[in-house]
Amino acid sequence: MPLSDLLGMLEQYRGASATAPPATVEQDFSKVAEAAPQSHLAGGLSEAFRSSETPPFAQMISSLFSNSNGTQRAGILNQLLGAVGPDMLASGAFGGLAGFLRSGNSVTPEQANQIQPQAVQQLAEHAEKQNPSIVDQASQFYAQHPTLVKSLGVGVLALVMSHMSNRQ
Repeated sequence: MPLSDLLGMLEQYRGASATAPPATVEQDFSKVAEAAPQSHLAGGLSEAFRSSETPPFAQMISSLFSNSNGTQRAGILNQLLGAVGPDMLASGAFGGLAGFLRSGNSVTPEQANQIQPQAVQQLAEHAEKQNPSIVDQASQFYAQHPTLVKSLGVGVLALVMSHMSNRQ
């Protein structure tokens, strides 16, 4: 997609809201995600994660986790676990999640598939409190998986596009 077409498409999302997304947001998002730099997609996603117009960060991470494959689940789990730190894990606050890391290894896709989305939501809540930069880390991770991001719904996609339009 030529840059002028990309910029024109993003322009229609300037000021878009989650409550009244344009009818073509899913198709537009797919085109933009394919053509835009991954860092711009991550920035838009980060803003959407922090927006008062979207569900809380932890809830969206749980939803993304539910729709992910084992490799994607392991990837985000390892980032979240790294953000809460060893002291929080040692406290036993996360039950079975901490058990996966006792040997100091990363969570594998097979292990990640055994984790319930509710546990991931709780972990994401703690991770965000302990290390707010986890929002940006998660955004960078999910920017690599734009098809998965579409599972968050058209309202979130409209906000991602709106924030991306502000960066041009």
